[in-house]
Amino acid sequence: MTARTEITRDDIMSFDDYAAVRRERRARMTEIKRARRVSLGPDATFYFENFDTMWHQIHEMLHIERGGEEQIADELAAYNPLIPKGRELVATLMFEIDDAERRDRFLAGLGGVEDTVTLTLGDQVVSARPEEDLDRTSADGKASSVQFLHFPFTDDQAALFRDADVRAVLAIEHEKYPHMTLLTGATRDALAGDFSD
Repeated sequence: MTARTEITRDDIMSFDDYAAVRRERRARMTEIKRARRVSLGPDATFYFENFDTMWHQIHEMLHIERGGEEQIADELAAYNPLIPKGRELVATLMFEIDDAERRDRFLAGLGGVEDTVTLTLGDQVVSARPEEDLDRTSADGKASSVQFLHFPFTDDQAALFRDADVRAVLAIEHEKYPHMTLLTGATRDALAGDFSD
């Protein structure tokens, strides 16, 4: 089955209908997200997005904020770009540091981190590119704690990603945060379904 790449107005449930199934949907989403979550080093987590995660996010925002029809259009515009399209993966990268003082110090030295993320498949390197909605590094070199990243694949790289015999290494190569990790088979199986023709 081809992965869906866009949420439309027809996909949006009414407030009452969503409220009736919210608990069940949230439990299902917890299961879906488990294999799509990748920790990297002590402070970074990648959340790989797809149609289902963005559908859930939109419905949660509508449920919490109750902004009506106008909000629906805004949420679709905000979250549709984060659904993988074609040969790509999309991730929300979050630097999760509870202590505000340490978080501020950490992010102050992390400018440009969004340009240092790679996914290596054997001898092939897929370099992430940041979502172009706005600059995620400030003029004074401070990084945002949330980054939205696209990993564009060629057909050959997508085939390598699906090959369990080829190592898949996710890395941040910033001098202040150099970390890497192997993607598990469960994660690769979950993400391989994000590629669409």
